[in-house]
Amino acid sequence: MKKEFKEFIETSKVTLEKMEEKIEDAGEDLSDEAKEYWKDLKKYLQKTGTKLENAYEKAEDEAELKTHLLVMEARDRMDALKDDIDTFFTNIVHKSEQKLDIAALKVHLAKLDAEDAWEEQEKAFSHLYAKSKSEAEKLAQKAGKEINEIFLKLTEIV
Repeated sequence: MKKEFKEFIETSKVTLEKMEEKIEDAGEDLSDEAKEYWKDLKKYLQKTGTKLENAYEKAEDEAELKTHLLVMEARDRMDALKDDIDTFFTNIVHKSEQKLDIAALKVHLAKLDAEDAWEEQEKAFSHLYAKSKSEAEKLAQKAGKEINEIFLKLTEIV
């Protein structure tokens, strides 16, 4: 729109200049009354050209001001959004840390459970081993007694 407005003003100025040139060239053929009318019209046209340029500059200044205000508003919104994003990521990191802590705790508890299970199995194995050892010792003693008895009988026979 800015470009179109500027083109309109430039086209209007060129048209006014061409018209002035044509009328100036034909000015010698004009009557005194027409020359006075042309003089007034020329002033009016110059004022119109000046008003068009002023309107463009004013519109440009207003557009620049509005743009500046929009940029400031966008910056304020971005700052607010940045705060929200920071809070969001802080929460994510905090929750991730919590989840990591929970996972580490679960691993630790699983390790303790495994150690407890191993101790129970070790006790059961030790008990079974002790029982088997005791039975093996009893069997060994019994076998030893039987062998001893056999040897005694053999010595009596011999």
